[in-house]
Amino acid sequence: MKTGQTHLFIPGPTNVPDEVRRAMNVGQEDMRAPDFGDLTLGLFADLKRVFRTETGQVFIFPGSGTGAWEAAITNTLNPGDKVLIARFGQFSTLWAQMAERLGLNVEIIDVAWGAGVPVAEFERRLGADTHDEIKAVFVTHNETATGVTSDIAAVRRALDSCFHDALLFVDGVSSIASIDFRMDEWGVDLAVTGSQKGLMCPAGLGILGVSEKAMEASKSATMRRAYFEFSDMANMNAGGYFPYTPPTPLLRGLRASLDRLFREGLDEVIARHARLAEGIRRGIHAWGLDLVAEHPSLYSDTVSAIRTPEGVDARDVLRIAYEEMNTSFGSGLARLNGRVFRIGHLGDFNEGMALTALSMAEMALWRAGAEVPFGAGVAAAQRFYTGAASANPQLRLAAE
Repeated sequence: MKTGQTHLFIPGPTNVPDEVRRAMNVGQEDMRAPDFGDLTLGLFADLKRVFRTETGQVFIFPGSGTGAWEAAITNTLNPGDKVLIARFGQFSTLWAQMAERLGLNVEIIDVAWGAGVPVAEFERRLGADTHDEIKAVFVTHNETATGVTSDIAAVRRALDSCFHDALLFVDGVSSIASIDFRMDEWGVDLAVTGSQKGLMCPAGLGILGVSEKAMEASKSATMRRAYFEFSDMANMNAGGYFPYTPPTPLLRGLRASLDRLFREGLDEVIARHARLAEGIRRGIHAWGLDLVAEHPSLYSDTVSAIRTPEGVDARDVLRIAYEEMNTSFGSGLARLNGRVFRIGHLGDFNEGMALTALSMAEMALWRAGAEVPFGAGVAAAQRFYTGAASANPQLRLAAE
């Protein structure tokens, strides 16, 4: 029989803080009450702060990040429009598949799983598109399957250097509210996230940031849509209401989550994620294992995808951790299945949780047949978190 706490170290859904859980423990509310906007109007305003947009609009759709993807596409593009996307992990693959199923002409750039967005190739293709046939560029900011974060600002510079007018779509599901994201500064037209990652709520809300340019495009876009219609949402949201029944307990939880984020400070939240992630990575390297991300400049601060040693099936690591240690790690997705396991380190996360994740992973790896040195990963992270690695050159070398 399992006892004690169950440990959740997957890259989403993430751990829900107690205060967020308590905030959702409410009776059902009248979503047409005259004071309902006291809750919702503040949510819309504060989500704009999270997206770092002053000129854009934020929609909250009951659904998931995938639903918000569909809303972004169907409201701003037309059947047969050409879109450009790089495919370098499971979620960029799924986004390309959705675009194809919705009738778009999808121009795909395939790069290695572990690489980032091929900015130079984007720039080449955009520069060659002299008739502006490419109507949108799709970019996965943080590819959750591979633990890779790409440079969105560089994609914007590529668009601008070519004087190209394509819309810039960004999947920020596992980055927004955890990794630095700047919608206005980077010229992002549609930014997608969900409630179950950095926003520390249960799954159930697809959240979409929409620029003025994208809102204008939605007025003439001809793709079929009904539930995800921007104009219906914008008209009702102006007074704090929704065109259909919203999940009010989730909205209460989101309110508590945003309050928590702003108490810590958004910049501080981002810095905390960077610090905790670096400790995790030092622990992984102390085991002698590699990350899927090809270069340190691509390392994600919300999820680390770890290659298991030759002869060790990552599925065994996952099974042992779950069945024997009450611990869930993320699985390797698609072509990485059996070769990779993932540690999610985002949302409501601290040093103690990072050290627990490393210690559980060490034991599960050893039980699965990997010759990892007990305590090495935990010690490397401890040295980093306490500053011992930087204070003592010999310890720093050992950590590296």
